[in-house]
Amino acid sequence: MPLSIEELALLSVVALIAGAVDAVAGGGGLLTVPAFLAAGLPPHLALGTNKAQAVFGSGAALVGFARARLVDPTLARISFPLGLVGSAAGAALVLLLEPSILEPVVLALLVAVAIALAFRPTLLEGRRLLPNPRLAVAGLALVIGAYDGFFGPGTGTFLVLGMVWWLGFTPTRASANAKVINFASNLAAVAIFAARGEVLWQVAAPMAVAQLLGGYLGTKVAVSGGDVLVRRVVLAVVFVLVGKLGFDFIN
Repeated sequence: MPLSIEELALLSVVALIAGAVDAVAGGGGLLTVPAFLAAGLPPHLALGTNKAQAVFGSGAALVGFARARLVDPTLARISFPLGLVGSAAGAALVLLLEPSILEPVVLALLVAVAIALAFRPTLLEGRRLLPNPRLAVAGLALVIGAYDGFFGPGTGTFLVLGMVWWLGFTPTRASANAKVINFASNLAAVAIFAARGEVLWQVAAPMAVAQLLGGYLGTKVAVSGGDVLVRRVVLAVVFVLVGKLGFDFIN
């Protein structure tokens, strides 16, 4: 479906902002998916096109964090392939089922997360809940990767929180290592959607350029701003997620 130059320009601006937000705390899809739907794309086409442009933002953020030496290569060798597998399974499932079945579950989880972050913002930082970090990151990659391929909102945020609470990472280090899984899940999902013809490439292409820039800028902000900034942005994204999913669920 053709879009006007003005619509493509507006979507690209949204992609730029989403790429920056996603690099810091996740949640970029909160901006891009509603923008696609508002532009008239049907749900599956909106989800597929969103993955096609988001993969560039998460890729740029991953490169930026890796250059800052915040990505653990040992864990990445585990999380990347498992993120691919989980997301591919989730993306295949979304073409068969209705993603809205997850909304009440995700909403309840996000409310709990928001309360924990608001009242105990440094909860468990530096403490490892799970003794085996490789097993923990494998579980996160498979479960959250599948969630991203199937539903998606808050994927990066859930990954950051999981790494802070389960692995004892600081928020900045968690955000960096979350990008390994996020990039893998986006890559696998876009491959599945593209194979089914559910990607509008003429829309995804200009947005991908904006996502690259947004991901790069967001990474710079996260690295220079440190853990306090990342924690605040994560909290803001969680509250927005709760509000959006709560509104969608009620209506």
